[in-house]
Amino acid sequence: MRVHKDVEILEKTVCYKGFFRIDRYRLRHRLFNGGWSPPITRELFERGHAAAVLPYDPLRNEVVLIEQFRIGAMDTPDGPWLLEIVAGIIELDEITEDVVKRESMEEANCNISDLIPLYDYLASPGGMTERIALFCGRTDTTLAGGIHGATDEGEDIKVHVVTLETALQFLVSGKINSASAIIALQWLALNRDLVRKKWLKY
Repeated sequence: MRVHKDVEILEKTVCYKGFFRIDRYRLRHRLFNGGWSPPITRELFERGHAAAVLPYDPLRNEVVLIEQFRIGAMDTPDGPWLLEIVAGIIELDEITEDVVKRESMEEANCNISDLIPLYDYLASPGGMTERIALFCGRTDTTLAGGIHGATDEGEDIKVHVVTLETALQFLVSGKINSASAIIALQWLALNRDLVRKKWLKY
């Protein structure tokens, strides 16, 4: 981890190391008044970084969503099966564009021919390092569908092809509550005309 010049790490302990890792830091940081904070202790969840893509068919005005079990949503009112967009962990030395193209095929049998970078955002910086590189990608939704995923990783992913209007209704009703899907769909709602103009020229 690269440490900012205005942060001093006093002690670091690995609390857990498995599929993910949890570290405990004792540190101090520069205050807005120019001084230094007293030592504070924080736990940090290290799970790597991810890339995600909203596959969009400009000809049919349809998007591809995926549905899968998420343990972090077990206590939500609608249960742990979430409507999301395609996403995957960025492996060492892998570029984000390659991640979303690979994951689109693995999770949705969906070929992405164009990518528009949207945002690179921190998922939950209060206690987690994960950054998500977010894209919108051009696809042909007539080829998407079915049930996919890496069975050796316990994935069971159902593909949904819906109109953009239906997806936006899912947002309004709260049926979609995954951050990357919310951000990408809201971006597309604001930029659909520009995207269609660009992609339908060829």
